[in-house]
Amino acid sequence: MSAISFAQGKGAPKSDSYTPVPESDLESLGRHCEFEYCNQLDFLPFKCLSCHSTFCLDHRSETAHRCPHEGEWARRRNNSPASATGQSTPTQKPTIYNSDQCAHVSCKTLINTLKDPGVKCPECRREYCLQHRLKEQHDCAKIAPRLGGSANAPPSDTIRSMFAKVRTWGKDKSQAAATAAAAAKPKPKANSPAARIAATNAMKKSAKGDASVPADKRVYLHVVGTSETQGAEPPNADFWFDGRWKVGRVLDDAAKRLGVENNNNRVGEEARLRIFHVESGDFLEFSESLGGGKVKTGDTIVMLRGAGVMLGK
Repeated sequence: MSAISFAQGKGAPKSDSYTPVPESDLESLGRHCEFEYCNQLDFLPFKCLSCHSTFCLDHRSETAHRCPHEGEWARRRNNSPASATGQSTPTQKPTIYNSDQCAHVSCKTLINTLKDPGVKCPECRREYCLQHRLKEQHDCAKIAPRLGGSANAPPSDTIRSMFAKVRTWGKDKSQAAATAAAAAKPKPKANSPAARIAATNAMKKSAKGDASVPADKRVYLHVVGTSETQGAEPPNADFWFDGRWKVGRVLDDAAKRLGVENNNNRVGEEARLRIFHVESGDFLEFSESLGGGKVKTGDTIVMLRGAGVMLGK
């Protein structure tokens, strides 16, 4: 049985201040980076040997995550008795993740440790414990020789492919969760300031108008035209107008854009189109300026034919 040597002492260089977190099973792979403001979900996380926290690929080094115990792992290594004699000792109990396993099918002995060295068979090119080191003890004649590479090398390409798929799946799942969270975010109440701001921003994106009007002079309004038949739905759209325009010019421009017939210069007072400002509940005078203070961006105006009385008359 082959082993995956990702942990310290086998998979990570001895000069590194971090080590990959062992992947004991696919269900427990995901870890969140503990660096402040990151919290990224990483399926191949690293553990800092100084502060013992878990980090993603970008923040695995002491400098990247501003380690509060920077250099602690190096000081422990330099002060250990083994470092003085030039020998290295394992920093944790041998496991399947930081050592190899005897290649005999029924043996579970962990080899290549200080207690159990591994012995490589020159015939089948596999490594065994001392008990199964002889050819007769591991039925060498029935085993096909391994061609090149490490004696107990794991199927690294398959493993990399598997974890690449898991990493991709985790990224897609995180994006899907973020999209779902955004969709589930409660919407502001209809009459709240937040709802009004959102509606105004949406109006500005869809509004049309005279391109020559300066952006700082534009007043964005929802305009509803008049219906010539009682059952027909009146035309409506979002437009911008120059706040310096008179209401009469606003009416002419809005009627033209919505395709509403405007005969104000040829009909009597009772048949004229007038603009009704929904928010104030008043009809606007033709001679007053649109940006006089009563009408604001985001408001609604309605064109009505033969309704109301001109203010001031």
